[in-house]
Amino acid sequence: MNDTAVETLSVVVERELPHPPQKIWRALTQPQLLQEWLMQNDFQPVMDHRFKFSGDWGAVDCQVLAIEPHKTLSYSWGAYGLGSVVTWTLTPTGTGTHLRMEQSGFRSDQQQYYQGAKHGWPKFFANLERVLAGLE
Repeated sequence: MNDTAVETLSVVVERELPHPPQKIWRALTQPQLLQEWLMQNDFQPVMDHRFKFSGDWGAVDCQVLAIEPHKTLSYSWGAYGLGSVVTWTLTPTGTGTHLRMEQSGFRSDQQQYYQGAKHGWPKFFANLERVLAGLE
């Protein structure tokens, strides 16, 4: 048996949104907008920036891993022993943007976190769509 490769699970949520990538990028990177649809935070769209998302249940320690304005944003997402990565990909379409979010790195013994993410991210996306609808 090969113990060097640990199989991990990912949660992927994708939406076609009727907004340009620049508008969605604002909602993904401006702290006050992030707070409206995700959680309180001290995010900055700067490579290697360490930040926290805070909810009434606790906090998530994060660090910006990759950033390409209006295209890709990736950050670590660590809480309670979970070491995962959240990656946002924005692809322009004829009617707006295809937005893809992948949270990867759930170990097989982290089913509670995996199931929580599977249920939580679609709710966050619904909040995001509401925030986007109200932005100029």
